[in-house]
Amino acid sequence: MNYAHAAGFPPVYDENSVVLILGSFPSVKSRETAFYYGHKQNRFWRTVCEFFGEDVPATVAGKREFLLRRNIALWDVIIECDIIGSSDASIRNEVVADIPSVLEGGKIRAVLCNGSKSFSLFSERFPQYLPVAKKLSSTSPANPRFSSEEWREALLNLFPRA
Repeated sequence: MNYAHAAGFPPVYDENSVVLILGSFPSVKSRETAFYYGHKQNRFWRTVCEFFGEDVPATVAGKREFLLRRNIALWDVIIECDIIGSSDASIRNEVVADIPSVLEGGKIRAVLCNGSKSFSLFSERFPQYLPVAKKLSSTSPANPRFSSEEWREALLNLFPRA
């Protein structure tokens, strides 16, 4: 396979966001749908929406609205790179996102990294934020070790139930 140069998406966040969920880079399916976690088998939307007792929104606009209403910021560590398909392991010539622009000056108090690649890149490039970061199992359909319980506990720490 050949490398393709690809670009990611802008962040979703506002002044009320309390958590930043960081992926590594959008998959081919996500790039086709022009929004985060576009592969139907990716567990991200089901996991997060289920935590809040909501159905997964059917549209990109609905997903964006859900995130903002629930005070969740969403972005990827890499905003541009050369990649083979959806393989994180193949990423090269990456351009890293300006994560501090989202973290500083707002209400974000935690960073949840969706998978090992996201966490390793974040750790390497932004070590000053490691005290508020947590690595979670990747929601990718390629990850056989995904833990919805791990995600539920991380979200529960940020959004305690009354």
